[in-house]
Amino acid sequence: MTSSGTSRGRTLAAAALAGAGAGLAGVAAMTALEKIEQAALGRPSSYVPARTLRALTGGAPSDAERPPAWNHAMHWGTGALLGTLHGVWAATGLRGPRAHLAHTAVRLATDQTLENATGVGAPPHTWPWREQAVDVAHKAVYSLVTGVVVERLVAPDLESHRGRVSH
Repeated sequence: MTSSGTSRGRTLAAAALAGAGAGLAGVAAMTALEKIEQAALGRPSSYVPARTLRALTGGAPSDAERPPAWNHAMHWGTGALLGTLHGVWAATGLRGPRAHLAHTAVRLATDQTLENATGVGAPPHTWPWREQAVDVAHKAVYSLVTGVVVERLVAPDLESHRGRVSH
């Protein structure tokens, strides 16, 4: 690997690490909002994340299982993992509202892919509209906070100006 490639790799690794930290900040904000929303609307906590993680690790969770430690592990782990993506995006110039919106879609798609692939969750279009709105709002808060934090930590040093046209 060339010196330039090594430098680029180090920059991307540092951005990913910063993104993981920003993702944890995003999860903290999302969790705080969830607790406020649940208190205001009387909505109970969801344990689908916990059941999804249990299924991903070889378990066969029932719908009655409500393991809080597994819920937190999935919540915080997914938040940190997907935060790395936002960090890499920030370093390469994918920033601002468009990046936050795209990251919201990635977060929603990741959760739904894992929940539906494991058979633990139902497709969102089958949910009541209020549940859909709440889920999207929470993931949007996660992505916005993650993005704002990571964009303060990571400069767009790897932003390219190549490939602006299709040829």
